[in-house]
Amino acid sequence: MCAWLRSFSNRPASSLSRHLSPVSCRPSPVTCFLFLSVLFITGCTWPGSRRPSLPGRTTLSSPLVILPAQTIGNYLLIEAKWDRYGPYHFLIDTGSSVTLVTPALARRYPGREGPGAPAGTVRVTGANGGVTELPRGSLRRLELGDARFEDVDVLLYDCAPLSAHLGVRIDGVLGFPLFRETLLTLDYPGSRVVLQPARSSLLVPGTNIAFNDARKTPLINVRLGDRSLVVLIDSLSDATFSLNPVGLAPRFAYGPKVGATVGTISGDRIQRVGRLGETVAIGDYAFTQPVVDVTDELSAIGGGMLKYFSVTFDQLHDRVTFYRDARDPIVTPPQRSAGISFNKTPAYWRVAGVVPQSSAEAAGVQPGDLVIRINGDPVAKWDLRRYEQLIATSGELVLTFLNGTTESEKRVSVFELVP
Repeated sequence: MCAWLRSFSNRPASSLSRHLSPVSCRPSPVTCFLFLSVLFITGCTWPGSRRPSLPGRTTLSSPLVILPAQTIGNYLLIEAKWDRYGPYHFLIDTGSSVTLVTPALARRYPGREGPGAPAGTVRVTGANGGVTELPRGSLRRLELGDARFEDVDVLLYDCAPLSAHLGVRIDGVLGFPLFRETLLTLDYPGSRVVLQPARSSLLVPGTNIAFNDARKTPLINVRLGDRSLVVLIDSLSDATFSLNPVGLAPRFAYGPKVGATVGTISGDRIQRVGRLGETVAIGDYAFTQPVVDVTDELSAIGGGMLKYFSVTFDQLHDRVTFYRDARDPIVTPPQRSAGISFNKTPAYWRVAGVVPQSSAEAAGVQPGDLVIRINGDPVAKWDLRRYEQLIATSGELVLTFLNGTTESEKRVSVFELVP
């Protein structure tokens, strides 16, 4: 599942997730508010192999490894420091069968050399059909607190776009198979990640759901109204819920309509978002008329749903446990937008797309335009959290555009893309 998105459109909507296998990659939108670009890979296996790439050795020096995490958007960002070059920052992608690290980290801890070493590249295809390649590599070690992973097969990816999007340097995206020998808990309400030995006898409270897949992919059954469908649990998707409507005939309370421009590893696509007129149920937990991102790929639960839970993945017993204190139905908030999607750099944000019939379109904003300031502050000062807060609370933005050496201001209204 490889995908990324180019957007800063607002929350909740979209995803940062994707489908990627050596030759197939799905996009996912980041629904923050304007749209940046971020790459992610999931569902990828090494050529010639039917199994995901696993670490050579996993060691937990403590029976309970607790990793504090920052909550940024719908993601949990963990920090690790095991040498003088850290701290390192990682995201966890339960929808991915590979781990991505930056070339700099791979050079610092080179893995196997010689006949057994990974070599070459992996071809991945984006939602628009374009193909790109990522180099293969091996990481001698990776440490997360008291957890140590050795001899890890990786793909090399420059995380600069993701770092620019989140406002924090990202050193890697950790795929699901890395945690094969552990119980992995993503505790969103507690802003932490917890690792335990895979054979831990600790009783985990909540709703247990089986995933029965030979490759240990977290595919589970959920209910849409009175129908059952298979979905991927994709922690690197910023979306609430990505829905493939084929064969389901879902009812919508609003939309779907054209939203932000989202990017994949090899190109952009236009997001379609709406609010379902039905309930989505994960075990005993229900989401009433959630906001969804309509996709032609595999349906997926994204961070916009996961953030309400502590989610424990037990790969040894092929099950996942969802837990939250309350059992009341969950109602997802409206998705607000300024009507503009961006590709972000520290110096400027380039417009990637404009939502039809928005005030941004009426103001003449066009793809390719460069924004250098927002409400008078340089874009370098606008990280994801600050920008999301602005979109959540403001009715209007003042954007300063640069055309050659000429600056101009335009006012755009913030509106409910999906009420």
